[in-house]
Amino acid sequence: MKNVSANKNKYEMDMCSGSLLPKILLYSLPLMLSGILQLLFNAADIVVVGRFAGNDALAAVGSTSSLINLLVNVFMGLSVGTNVMVARFYGAGQKKELEEMVHTAILTSIVSGVILIFVGLALSRPALLLMDTPENVIDQSVLYIRIYFVGMPAMMLYNFGSAVLRAVGDTRRPLYFLMIAGVINVVLNLFFVISLSMGVAGVALATIISQAVSAILVLLCLMRSESDYRVELNKLRIVKDKMLKMIQIGLPAGMQGALFSVSNVLIQSSVNSFGSIAMAGNTAAQNLEGFVYTAMNALHQTCISFTGQNYGAKQYKRMGKILLICQGCVIVVGVLMGTGVYLAGGTLLKLYSPDPEVIQYGMLRLSYICTTYALCGMMDVMVGSLRGMGYSIMPMLVSLTGACLFRIVWIMTIFKAHHSLEILYVSYPISWGLTFAAHLLCFLVVYGRIRRQKAK
Repeated sequence: MKNVSANKNKYEMDMCSGSLLPKILLYSLPLMLSGILQLLFNAADIVVVGRFAGNDALAAVGSTSSLINLLVNVFMGLSVGTNVMVARFYGAGQKKELEEMVHTAILTSIVSGVILIFVGLALSRPALLLMDTPENVIDQSVLYIRIYFVGMPAMMLYNFGSAVLRAVGDTRRPLYFLMIAGVINVVLNLFFVISLSMGVAGVALATIISQAVSAILVLLCLMRSESDYRVELNKLRIVKDKMLKMIQIGLPAGMQGALFSVSNVLIQSSVNSFGSIAMAGNTAAQNLEGFVYTAMNALHQTCISFTGQNYGAKQYKRMGKILLICQGCVIVVGVLMGTGVYLAGGTLLKLYSPDPEVIQYGMLRLSYICTTYALCGMMDVMVGSLRGMGYSIMPMLVSLTGACLFRIVWIMTIFKAHHSLEILYVSYPISWGLTFAAHLLCFLVVYGRIRRQKAK
């Protein structure tokens, strides 16, 4: 079946025909670069704060990441629903449905961002207090979150707009937009933190300004497109059935992310119990791990888009091949990058802080997480395949049981009995392995059901 756009531009991709491996690589590499660049710019935030505002400021910025993810993941999950549904309508050649889906998604992103402003302002301090954030850190953490959440409408708009572009095979232009915004972010970081001595407030302000730039660029891209996913401001409205489909797929993904963040908040709280030096080392190590995770997550997103388009085009045989190729790629990326970051960890951590204790704590985390990170990528690719086929509740339940609930029980039992960071960190690879195995069984059941339906 032909794609909905008769004249695809050079950025779009037909995922429903031709050799898969070259297209998967062509699609996923810009995604990897986008994620890595974004983390480089975020790392610049951490490095600037650690070097020029001290360990307390470094701990303050780092301790907010799990809470921010907890508050935004429900809404970010809707962008997953956008990706799946746009890919499906694009692959099936359904022009009207595609147009309605895109406009519903863009308006939803703006509304979600406005809601999140009030959520962040209201819940930042109470949530950080619940996380046992130390007194010498909490005021700076609250300030950072409150400024950060003012930029939520722009963040949501960029992510939903990028989801539309990814669904039709365009991963290059979001990369270009991110590069521009990232350079602005770094320059403003240096100006606000070093020249104006604004500390964490300067980092947060630079972030929301750069997010606004990326949001404007992606919106202009969609408005100027000649394809059927073009955005016209006078057509922005929420179409009920499209919204429901986006929620059906996206809300379980968002709930999964939010509840995963609950376990991460508990882990962050557990790390906080070891003091601000351990927090700083944990923050630096997390930032390094992010490069590995982001590269692997590109294969997760690739699997969603490729599976979604082929599901819409009823090319069911290709979906199994897509999963195998994405799994092979994510294992290679996870093993090579994870091992590389661990081996270079001592040198890399010095970029964040010259304090030997901070580096020691950071290396401890890397030894448990980075060396086993391929398991996390394998788990996520399985989820991407299931979501691309329209199954979102099943992987949510499996992930929540195998990873989130497992970690919470681990903290309350094993970690409580053996209060050490080693015991805390080892819960990650165990939970990834268990959850991957469960997702694999789910895929075999779902894929077999789809193939049997086609045969009838």
